Amino acid sequence: MTIQEIMERVGSKDTNVTIAYIKDAIHLINSNNEENISTWKTGITDGTREYALPANMINLKSVSVLDQINKKYKMISRLVYDTDVVEDVDPE
Repeated sequence: MTIQEIMERVGSKDTNVTIAYIKDAIHLINSNNEENISTWKTGITDGTREYALPANMINLKSVSVLDQINKKYKMISRLVYDTDVVEDVDPE
């Protein structure tokens, strides 16, 4: 089906809006279906809180950390509530 056919079926005259709706629909379908699941690994650096994620990632399923003692991956649970960030005025 072409964009022209979709525009005729829905009665739209704006090509850019129709393309935007199609892209939104594709993104929604990709985020709701578990077809293309892959694993991504990176090293952890002490003192680093934020890490770059793959640019093509749509949905994050889980995060695991390798336990050096047991040599098994342990899943980190998601936070349900917002964390309280408090400034540490006395670093000692």
